[in-house]
Formats: sequence, structure tokens, C-alpha cells
Amino acid sequence: MPLQIRREGVVSFLRQNLLTLLTVIGVVAGTFLGWGLRATGYEWTRREVMYFQYPGELFLRMLKCLIVPLLVSSIVSAIGSLDLSLSGKVGLRAIIYYMTTTVCAVMLGIALVTTIKPGKSSEAFQQPNATKIITKDTLTADTLLDLIRNVFPENIVQATIASYRTRLTYDVNDTKAIKGHLETYKIEGDYQKGSNVLGLVCFSIVLGITLGKMGEQSRPLQNFFHALSEAMMIITGWVIWLSPLGVFFLVTAKIMEIDSFSELVGRLGLYFMTVLLGLFLHGFGTLSILFVIATKKLPCRYIAKMGQVMATAFGTASSSATMPITIGCCDEMGLDPRITRFVIPIGATINMDGTALYEAVAAIFIAQLRKVEMSFGKIVAVSVTATAASIGAAGIPQAGLVTMVMVLDTVNLPAEDVSIILAVDWLLDRFRTTINVVCDALGAIIVTSLSQADIDKTRAVQNNDREGPAHELSDLEKGEH
Repeated sequence: MPLQIRREGVVSFLRQNLLTLLTVIGVVAGTFLGWGLRATGYEWTRREVMYFQYPGELFLRMLKCLIVPLLVSSIVSAIGSLDLSLSGKVGLRAIIYYMTTTVCAVMLGIALVTTIKPGKSSEAFQQPNATKIITKDTLTADTLLDLIRNVFPENIVQATIASYRTRLTYDVNDTKAIKGHLETYKIEGDYQKGSNVLGLVCFSIVLGITLGKMGEQSRPLQNFFHALSEAMMIITGWVIWLSPLGVFFLVTAKIMEIDSFSELVGRLGLYFMTVLLGLFLHGFGTLSILFVIATKKLPCRYIAKMGQVMATAFGTASSSATMPITIGCCDEMGLDPRITRFVIPIGATINMDGTALYEAVAAIFIAQLRKVEMSFGKIVAVSVTATAASIGAAGIPQAGLVTMVMVLDTVNLPAEDVSIILAVDWLLDRFRTTINVVCDALGAIIVTSLSQADIDKTRAVQNNDREGPAHELSDLEKGEH
């Protein structure tokens, strides 16, 4: 009898966690296959690597296809079905949580890099100007201004496919001296490929608040967004069953195209371990402490249920692409869908703890390589800029490299120094994305816990007023059960 019970327990566990186990197996198998193919000694061409990556690329495209409709419909539906006073409290709590974790991540990163000093003994910096792969075509002020510009997209349809970016065009033939250089530039603006997620989130929040304020008149539109959100989650459920195969090919191809493993563990080894230690301490230390303080519960059992989310984040290196899976995971945990569909998209947009920590560490690491003295004022400047840059970083692979230029500019370091850390960035990007999505999911749990009293109060008021139109409101609440 005990053996039968044990067997039933194992079968039940496998059924509940089959997808997670398969995804983790996909990551591990992809890693081993990648190293195995490299160990053959054959030099794989870019086209051959592309063939290996192709199935994973299709999976990634499917996930990204869901981002815009899921993001807009989830936020509008969630805010429209919440009481206006409650949605304001939820939003404020989410923003406070995300800002707190980001600041903590930056401070932890700075503390580690100034203590370990990975750049003091590193040999990675041998030829300061040997490699120039990035041209500085923007200023820190432009990046910050673009961040605000993208909050207010001039065309909401265009915001689904492009974001605004200020670009400096240099004219080397102009002899007008500017700041000691015999060159000047023109300030131009263009749109770069990739959804303006920040603008879409802000528009969706305003639309959701408006629908909530309109009351019964907005019911048809609210029902539309609610149905669209549910439809997107069903499609997400279909797509995520491809995740084991998708991440398997993505990880395999990425390992196959590594230039030099010795560079990964050699010259940049101490820097790599510093960032990894910071991400680990933040993900399982800082976030856990904040979770216990806010919920009076241990986060272990919740993190254990995020295996699918973490494996997908590691495989895709995109918090935006992982967002549908994060929402699905939170739904499975029994969280209020109105909260998760509001908090998770905001987190996937503005919460980049791993990126903030990495940029702070990388900037000071490069300064140590160049033997640039970092005063207290410069360290504060790095922390503030890294925080701002992480908010503006897109939820796509290696977006942190773009905003890294902004952080380097803060301490007057050349933009091309980003090339120093490129050898390990692809792998660190996967770890920091994993921490980002874990922070998003824990944030949804924390905000739900802090808002539970308000949710119960709102539900009690609605139950006392269940006549006519109020019955229709219950349709929007069915997802809670």
C-alpha cells in the first residue's frame, strides 16, 4: 500500500511538472550537445549554426508574436475590471517594489565590484582602442529624453513595431569646433525596429482607467479586451509546449558560435563570477528577504514552481518573450488574474534588476581596467544612470549592451570599451534575464498579498450590489476562480 501511494505521488508530480522538467532537460541537453559539437574539432560555419538555431528561432518568433496583443489586452482588462482606487494602489505598490529591487540590485553590484575589484588583476584590457564596434551616436541626455518620449507615442499603431531614438549624425568636414573637436553633429530622430513596450503599457493603463471610469457604457469594450486576453493565454498554452524543443536548439546554437571558451573563463573570469555572484545574491537573497517582509511567507515553494519560467527565460534571453509564460505560471499559483495581468506586463517593461546590476558592475570593471579612479560622486552617478538605463532597456536579448554606452558616458569612458565584455555578455544576459522574470513573478505575489484586504473589500461591495449590470461584472471575475 505505501509503495502504491508513493508511485501515485510520483506520477502526480510528473503530470504537474512534466513541461518544466522537459524544458530543463532541453536546456541541459542543448548545453551538452553544443559542447559536444564544438569538441569534434569541426569549424561550424555561421550558416550551419543558423540551421541549428532555426527551430528555436521559430519558437521565439511565436512567443514575440503574442507580446503586443497579450500586453495590451491584459492591462486594459485588468484595470478596467478593478475598482479605480484599487488599481491605483496596485500600480503604486508595483512601482515601489520594482524601484526598490532595482536600487538594491545596483547597490549590491557596486558593493561587490568595488570589493572584489575584478579589473585590477585582469589582463582583458590589452589594446584600448584596438576594437571599435560601437559608434557613439547618442548622448546620455538623449537616452533619458527618449525614454520619456516613448512614454507618449505619437502613433499607437507605430508603437507596436518601432520605438523612437535620437541619433547624432557627425559631419567631419565641418570645421566648427565643439568642445575641442573639429567636428559637429546634427540631431536627428528615427524609429528603430522593436515594439515601444513602454508606450503601449502607458496607453493601456490610461485606456483601462478610462473604461473603469465610464462604467456600464464601456462594458462591450471591456468584454472584448477580457476575451482577447483569455484567447491569448490559451494560445500561449499551446506555444509553451514547444518550449523544451525551442530552448534546446537556441542553447545549442549559442554555444556552437562561442569564439573562445578560454576567454570566457580566463581573462574575464573574475568579472564573470562577480556578476554571477551578484545575480545569485540578489535573486535568492535580496528578493527573498523582501518577499518574507512583505508576505510573512518563505519564497521557496513559489520559486520551485517557476522552473518553466526560469528555463524559458534562460533559453530565450528575453523577459518580454517570457511574459506570457510568467502570467500563466502566476495563474497556476492561484493569484488574482486582474493583479497578475496588470503587474507582470509592467514588470517586464520597467523591471530589469539583472540588467541594472550588470551595468553597474561592468562600468566600474572597465574603469578599473583603464585605471580610472572612481570617486564617491562617480559611483553615485553610475548607480543613478544604471537604474535609469535598466528601465529604458528593451526586454530583448542583449539590450543592456545598448544602454551600457549610456553608463560608460557617465564616467567619461569610451563607448567602444563595451567590446571588452562582449565575450561573456551572451551568457550573462541569460542569467540576468532569469533574475528579471523571477523578480516579476515574486512581485506579482507580493502585490497580491499586500492588496488582498483591498480586493476582499471591493469584492464584498460588489456582492452587496449584485443587481442588473453588476451581474455582468462577475463575468470579468470568473478568471479568479
